[in-house]
Amino acid sequence: MKLYPLMLFLHVTADILIFVGLGVQLFCLAGLRRAQTVEQVRALVPLIRLSDPLGITGGLLVILSGLYMSLTVWDLRQGWIATALGSLILFLPPLIGAIIEPRTRAIVRHAAGAVPGPLPPELRARLHDPLLATALQTAAAVVLGIVFLMTNKPALAGSVAAMGVFVVLGVVSGLPHWRAVRLAVQPRPAPSEHSDKR
Repeated sequence: MKLYPLMLFLHVTADILIFVGLGVQLFCLAGLRRAQTVEQVRALVPLIRLSDPLGITGGLLVILSGLYMSLTVWDLRQGWIATALGSLILFLPPLIGAIIEPRTRAIVRHAAGAVPGPLPPELRARLHDPLLATALQTAAAVVLGIVFLMTNKPALAGSVAAMGVFVVLGVVSGLPHWRAVRLAVQPRPAPSEHSDKR
């Protein structure tokens, strides 16, 4: 029981680390999508690399400290605890491990091998990948939902409903990225032969 205050401190600190890691990645992505040259992309690469250890360390601390508090003070059968732990396992590994990490590594790799100057088409396409942006925003929404469960401690039905709302909000927040890509690839109408003739 004496370790509980320390575990609670580590748990909250770990949440902050996760938010900082995701925040750095979202900040970098916003900057990368505005980049016009390879040099501008390379300037953000160190921040991208910094976000990985922050997120991984935060995730491990959240799990370890959360399990300790659940087993010693709370109960894993509590609705909000089960939902938070299930969401952590169900959503974050696929989002981060299968979508975010491979795509950010590919950006770093292509930026390192690109010739300085204007962005090559392949690198530009990776920077504007709507799936990467949607996954980042959904991961941030999931973590925010877990914090909501930790602070409000609803019953199981309320916890599941709340996490569903946060996941939907995360996915919906990524829709503008898909629309922007769709508009970018739409062919522009050819100018009329009789337009602007003087």
